[in-house]
Amino acid sequence: MKNIDEKGFVVDDWKVSPAEGTCLRGDEIVRLEPKVMEVLTYLVSRQGDVVSREELERDVWRGALVGYDAVTATVIKLRKALQDNARQPRIIVTVPKRGYQLIAPVTEITKNNIDTTSSQQSPVTQSMTPASPTRFLPMAIIGIIAAAFLLFTFMQIAERSNKTMPSIVILPIENIDTSELYDVFVDGITEDIITDLSRMSNLMVFASATTFKYRNQKITPQELRDELNVDFVLTGNVRRNGNDIRINIQLINAENGLSVWAQRYDRKVVEVFAVQDEITASLIEALAIKLSSQEKQHLAKRSTNNLEAYEHFLEGQRISRQQTRQTNAQAREAYKRAIEIDPTYGRAYGALAYTLALDYRHGWTDTPMQNLDRALELVEKGLAFDDSIPQIYWSLGYVYLRRNEYEKAQKAAEDSIRVAPNYADGYGLLALISNVLGQADKALEYATRGMRLNPYYTWDYLFNVGYAHYLLGNYEQAVESLEKAQARNENAIPIKIMLAVSYVNMNRQDDAEWIVELIQALNPSASVSHQTRAMTLSEPKLKAKLLDDLRKAGLPE
Repeated sequence: MKNIDEKGFVVDDWKVSPAEGTCLRGDEIVRLEPKVMEVLTYLVSRQGDVVSREELERDVWRGALVGYDAVTATVIKLRKALQDNARQPRIIVTVPKRGYQLIAPVTEITKNNIDTTSSQQSPVTQSMTPASPTRFLPMAIIGIIAAAFLLFTFMQIAERSNKTMPSIVILPIENIDTSELYDVFVDGITEDIITDLSRMSNLMVFASATTFKYRNQKITPQELRDELNVDFVLTGNVRRNGNDIRINIQLINAENGLSVWAQRYDRKVVEVFAVQDEITASLIEALAIKLSSQEKQHLAKRSTNNLEAYEHFLEGQRISRQQTRQTNAQAREAYKRAIEIDPTYGRAYGALAYTLALDYRHGWTDTPMQNLDRALELVEKGLAFDDSIPQIYWSLGYVYLRRNEYEKAQKAAEDSIRVAPNYADGYGLLALISNVLGQADKALEYATRGMRLNPYYTWDYLFNVGYAHYLLGNYEQAVESLEKAQARNENAIPIKIMLAVSYVNMNRQDDAEWIVELIQALNPSASVSHQTRAMTLSEPKLKAKLLDDLRKAGLPE
């Protein structure tokens, strides 16, 4: 076919305009991603031919290095957009070990036909999924949902405005040194102040995940008050010059933007831990926070006083955020170095234990059980050195979870928020463990509490909300939360597992099968038997139902 990019074509019963990136069928219209449209156009240009993966990579990806799953995932998206079924295809057939074949009839259409149709159509949706009557609500209903969401948001703000304890957000302390080498060091100071304040039961402290969303943003305290309903904002900057350090800190009333307390510290770098303690003490005094005897004891402890060990630990924290096999190994070496320098560095032991548990979780080790045994040994050693750090208890809970010792995992996670009532990740881990134990109501409670402390929460909070709703049989609510979670992390297979089983229970079989195709594209070895081994769900009946739902969704045995 000539000039199909300009004139467009009809495939099956879809009118396709490559120039506009759209497909139209009656009142349904979808917009394809550029690469998806390129694949469709290429298959159309070779209608009836079996097109190999290598040909697509050569001619569509133009020789670029792409992962094995890139072609498969693109074809899956194309089938989904055109409502084609891989098992009973009307448009694209997968020819095993050879490639793909476009089998639908194709006719070239004139530019005038596309223009005439376009002038009558409704505005184009940005979704890849066709806007069929069963998929998209009328605008009036969307308006009602938006209004309900705004009302819910207003009610949350009103609820928090009546809180009896003050709230504070610690903005990322700014590194005003010309060298970027100190960014990790300065971020560590921010994290440590948040950890210290999160131990206060009479103060609401926003999590660091929320804090760092505001890095390099010009935002006023009043704007933060409106976004977070926060009472106080802590700002500051650090200048490090060799062995000297200057720290400027200011506490601001978010209601009126006035300074409540400010201080400048000119010290030697090795005194940074003493400065952090002074800052925390001054904030507690300025906010008139009453401490329990236990809180005073915890604040009196410092995980390490060795600056070199601290910097290696911070380097490990920076690297570990990427969570790949390579970065996990690099972080482990950094934590080991921190422990070599300070053998009593409790938090470094907990972080090191987590890297071993993460290796187990992702199959990055040839000695899985030995890894978990060593992880437990390390984290228990860390607690023996310092039982006041919530992150160590979190690591202990995670290790126990991977060991399928659920009640011990729950106790450890509870201990993390016992020592730090504002520790959002502790609530997040409790939500996951509660789901594993089949305690869905508790999971919802913990996840909600964690999201309040961390308004910029990660996908796993929404995943646990969806997981809990699935266990409770609230499948519509489960899908709503899980689809939001998937929007935050397209590659997280646990989200897709729960979406597939939730779709099955809503009689959305096509959607369930589509999700299973995506799972298999991401992990070709995915199967029911693998999930039987890997799934950490302690209730036999719930686990049996979930596995049966996966079979119904099309996941192979």
